[in-house]
Amino acid sequence: MADNEKSGLLAMLRRPSAKYSLLSLLVVGFFSGIFFWGGFNTAMEATNTLEFCIGCHEMRDNVYVEYKKTIHYANRTGVRAVCSDCHVPKDWTHKMIRKIQASKELWGKMTGIIDTPEKFAAHRLQMAESEWARMKGNDSRECRNCHSFDAMDVEKQKLRGSKMHKIGVAEKKTCIDCHKGIAHTKPKGMKEDEEE
Repeated sequence: MADNEKSGLLAMLRRPSAKYSLLSLLVVGFFSGIFFWGGFNTAMEATNTLEFCIGCHEMRDNVYVEYKKTIHYANRTGVRAVCSDCHVPKDWTHKMIRKIQASKELWGKMTGIIDTPEKFAAHRLQMAESEWARMKGNDSRECRNCHSFDAMDVEKQKLRGSKMHKIGVAEKKTCIDCHKGIAHTKPKGMKEDEEE
């Protein structure tokens, strides 16, 4: 009788019924999807850490050094904005678009376009203008994750800041219109510098 049961089980495994095949496919597909999504999401979040961003010397030796001197790095409240807070959108769709765009930066590293401080400085204005255009195009979305005109009490700000924020609201300006160089040194050759 044991041989009959074994041969019946082997026959079922070799030629499963359509009902069990579909169920097996759905179960395997479901758990594979969870596993894939978990791994993908974990990898995406790993690329949003400060350690990842400064993992290459191009960032560590250039913009990271500047960033460490700003209020976004060290301040009285201990709230720190890391690279991804300013450069990577929070929502999934825009985050994926930004990650794809960032592959251009990886290409710059692999091909050596920005692998020395001199080469980085030579491309800095172009990289900054590209980032500013992105931020302007999305109404400084990443800035507004932490800062918003609605939450600002402009009367408690210093006189110049209060005045400029009131003008900014009235003229429908976005953060990056006025706050270039807030976390990094402004690149040489900016158009604004020529106008002054």
